[in-house]
Amino acid sequence: MSQRSSRIGTYLLIIAITALFTILIMMFGARLDLWEPIVGFGYIRNYLDPIAYSVFSLGMAGYMHQKTTNNRKGTIKALIATLIGLGLLSPMLFGKIQPATPAPAIHDITTDTDNPPVFLVLDETRAGAKNSLIYAGKKDADIQKKSYPDIAPIHSDLAAPDAFNKALNIAKEKGWEIVAQDPKAFRFEATARTLVFAFMDDVVVVVTPLDNTSRIDMRSVSRIGRSDKGVNAARISDFTRTFKQ
Repeated sequence: MSQRSSRIGTYLLIIAITALFTILIMMFGARLDLWEPIVGFGYIRNYLDPIAYSVFSLGMAGYMHQKTTNNRKGTIKALIATLIGLGLLSPMLFGKIQPATPAPAIHDITTDTDNPPVFLVLDETRAGAKNSLIYAGKKDADIQKKSYPDIAPIHSDLAAPDAFNKALNIAKEKGWEIVAQDPKAFRFEATARTLVFAFMDDVVVVVTPLDNTSRIDMRSVSRIGRSDKGVNAARISDFTRTFKQ
């Protein structure tokens, strides 16, 4: 009976680990070229909570059963399965305890809303793009200024060539795919992917000479989605912090 009870704990642990692995594949499958990012996002939105509830419920039931049979190994295995289920439930639980502030309905962020950098190489034919690279204008500018007031150009003591090289190296270090670069015009275009789901966003960086100093402007645009959940603003802020270090 003890051996059979322990086997139940093993089955529960296998189910929990398989569920965890499945969720990870959903989240990072696009990076493995299994599907488009939106597919993985849809899988998580539709199946994460049901899978998590199932693992947690089975784990709890198994844990109680193992405790009644006084099977120490089975109890530990069932407890681990329960904790895995709880971990999978944590995003939903955290969201209920501390609801996230809705992100503004924009997906095009720039350091210069009056004269946003223009994409010259990336265009409307880029893979999977639903959003245009044409700046929406005053409506988006007003939303950005209200939602992300800290987004601003970078003013550097570096001369334009040095600022351009530094910006380009930062982009490469952050894993952006450099699509085009023009050292003479001090500008480059790149594609960045989000860590989870690997959504693709397009970035243009332009350095403007100012005597012996320079100004760096950038723009980050999501290929799909009305709202970017704050990703583009965070990318620009992160780039700015890194450049100023």
